Amino acid sequence: MTVFEHELAAWGPDSAYFEGTDAPVSLSEAQAYCRRVALGHYENFPVVSWVLPRELRTHFFNVYAFCRWADDLGDEIEGAERSLALLSWWRSQLEACYAGLPQAGQEHGSETVKLHPVFIALMPTIVEFDLPQQAFDDLIQAFEQDQRVQEYETFAQLLEYCQRSANPVGRLVLHLCRSVTEENLAWSDSICTGLQLANFWQDVARDYEIGRIYLPAEDRHQFGYSREQLENREFNPAFQCLLAFEVERARKYLRDGLPLVARLPGRLQVDIDLFARGGLRILDHVEGVQFNVWKTRPVVSKGEFFGLLMQSLARRWGLLGR
Repeated sequence: MTVFEHELAAWGPDSAYFEGTDAPVSLSEAQAYCRRVALGHYENFPVVSWVLPRELRTHFFNVYAFCRWADDLGDEIEGAERSLALLSWWRSQLEACYAGLPQAGQEHGSETVKLHPVFIALMPTIVEFDLPQQAFDDLIQAFEQDQRVQEYETFAQLLEYCQRSANPVGRLVLHLCRSVTEENLAWSDSICTGLQLANFWQDVARDYEIGRIYLPAEDRHQFGYSREQLENREFNPAFQCLLAFEVERARKYLRDGLPLVARLPGRLQVDIDLFARGGLRILDHVEGVQFNVWKTRPVVSKGEFFGLLMQSLARRWGLLGR
């Protein structure tokens, strides 16, 4: 049984928690749960959380735990139909959470549905930062799309997917930073799309193994990389040129979003700069292996990540050029 299968057994819709009559977990227990999820799943998150202002860490953990659960319901469940059913349950929990929010003139909402610990923790965060329900729902839609769509014909279609799979995360972060403006939203979308594309080009082989192809068919055709070559995982000059094109396109999205960093308050500049620079470093590594991601999955090492953190801190204090 995988780690997430254990989580699902303990906290899924068929768990004793939901099937039984026990009271929901307390807010402090729910927040502690989200903290464990956040710090236990992403190896560099403890470093990132250290840079965050202390008063925001719990709220970031809560949002991250939602994203982690939604992602795992999309990627860690065997069978598309079961995954879709669980994602539908996750959406029903989201809807119950928003239905249960305090309304004007009353202390508590009217919804009495038992909530998953993630949503118990999220409720105060949603209220304090006015987090939009649509951003959370867009993420669920993206994971549902993964069950129905295995490949993309055009880059425009891939961008539409990124608008749901990546950009909502940045928009939620802007709410947590209290920095929502039209200009900031556009820069955030650019960084998030660039990060998503960087992950696609890093994980071409991994994604193909689970039946997903994010290299658009129109781009493969443009560079003369055939479907047969793709299925054979063939590395050749056509693939090299194709991926070089995709990498440079992803770089532009990341670089175009960098002006956002200076618009954010205090230490939050470091976190956003770190994520954007991390995406750029992944792309550098894809280029460094001559774009042969069929053979090698490029990664940013812990040492490199620490170096990027030091550079982001230096930029924050004006010790290093942007």
